[in-house]
Amino acid sequence: MRILMVLTSHDQLGDTGKKTGFWLEEFAAPYYVFKDAGADITLASPKGGQPPLDPKSDEPDAQTEATERWRRDAEGQAALASTKPLASVSARDFDAVFFPGGHGPLWDLAQSRDSAALIEAFLAAGKPVAAVCHAPGVLRNVKAPDGTPVVRGKHVTGFANSEEEAVGLTQVVPFLVEDMLKEAGAHYSKGADWQSNVETDGLLVTGQNPASSEEGARALLALLKKSGAAA
Repeated sequence: MRILMVLTSHDQLGDTGKKTGFWLEEFAAPYYVFKDAGADITLASPKGGQPPLDPKSDEPDAQTEATERWRRDAEGQAALASTKPLASVSARDFDAVFFPGGHGPLWDLAQSRDSAALIEAFLAAGKPVAAVCHAPGVLRNVKAPDGTPVVRGKHVTGFANSEEEAVGLTQVVPFLVEDMLKEAGAHYSKGADWQSNVETDGLLVTGQNPASSEEGARALLALLKKSGAAA
């Protein structure tokens, strides 16, 4: 079972002068769900190398068992420091792909043709695609074979407008994930703010927020098991 995890390379929070990147829990929780299931994990990012960590996700109140485990995992940290350049990876070599969130993906992965083409290739091959929190934003420019938005008519979720408002970044982000999904014709599902909410529709798995990371990873594994790839 080979799983690709794609992280952001973007570290600037708009024009605020503050840093952003990937959200630690949204990487660590799925990483260990996959690792404990025996998956062979490959990490990639647009620029390759060390992806930027959102400093807020490193603060004490954002820590979980998975993030604490991460801090003790020298092997995992070494793998993260040497992610493969996104343009160098192929859907042919993996059974599934998972996109952790954080605000960073809204600026790079959501606009990346390499990312969109990769997702399209996974789906065309019948392989599942998962994204949590802000990472469903990476579906923005992904098309179905008929040229329509891939999320049109799909039951999906992602970081809610109310959650973005709560962190005070509604006017900073390039677009709101909830609005983008709705405008693309998706059936957007909103759970309670900051509580796990995961949608699976066909080959797409989406999670609403950091708390949805572990459940989203398990939903991806369930799709792999159903297809026989997790055997």
